[in-house]
Amino acid sequence: MSPRWSADEITEAYAAFHGRVQEFAETGRWEGFADLFTEDATYVEHAFGTFHGREEIREWSVRTMTTFPGGTMTGFPLAWQVVDPEAGRLVCEVRNLMPDPGDGSLHEESNITIMTYAGDGMFCREEDVYNPMRFAAMTVRWARVAAEHGRLDDEGRAYLEKYGALVRD
Repeated sequence: MSPRWSADEITEAYAAFHGRVQEFAETGRWEGFADLFTEDATYVEHAFGTFHGREEIREWSVRTMTTFPGGTMTGFPLAWQVVDPEAGRLVCEVRNLMPDPGDGSLHEESNITIMTYAGDGMFCREEDVYNPMRFAAMTVRWARVAAEHGRLDDEGRAYLEKYGALVRD
């Protein structure tokens, strides 16, 4: 049995999806993120839970990506990707980048993303796999450096006060 979609179609659909994500990161307007999925999509996020349907995905993504640390991230470049056309999936490593905190240092943490394609340029499932403790440690380290250089806003400062004691250098 041949795959329902070609590797090229899945790759092109994800490239368009990923391009839109970069637009959302640049503008800070995440309302359209959920529209990249089918109406009945599922989004599995290991720290925040599982979201069913566009509206749950929209509410979570807007809340998460417009507050610290999500709203501070500057981009999500891919480190690598593979496509399994038989399963209709694309798996990739996404780098979550923080801006220069003031000393030129690089702060990032990656996740593995599993996308399930539904055809017509749409995805019906996303699962992000990562270690939430490593991610939190990276954002605390970034916040500490940003605070030293006067680049941490009130929201970041509140995050640092809440989680800073959990991370040792």
